[in-house]
Amino acid sequence: MEMAKISSKGQITIPKLVRDRLRLNTGDKVLILEENGRFYIENAADVAFHHVEDGFRGAAAEAGFMSERELQDYANDIRMELKGNAV
Repeated sequence: MEMAKISSKGQITIPKLVRDRLRLNTGDKVLILEENGRFYIENAADVAFHHVEDGFRGAAAEAGFMSERELQDYANDIRMELKGNAV
């Protein structure tokens, strides 16, 4: 458990242990969520990434890719074509 003190302006300093665990750096944004009367702090970038990841779940299989390797190979082929180095 970590403790933070509220300043006269309503600001708090997030303890270093918590910042490290949440992978927060200067300028990062946090989300403050309430659930059943409890508040939680989360790294906003992590929440956004997981939201996007959930949206793409299953899209590769629907496009006909059977493995992550197939998808990576396809992406590499496109990069090579864009660079003018098609194999």
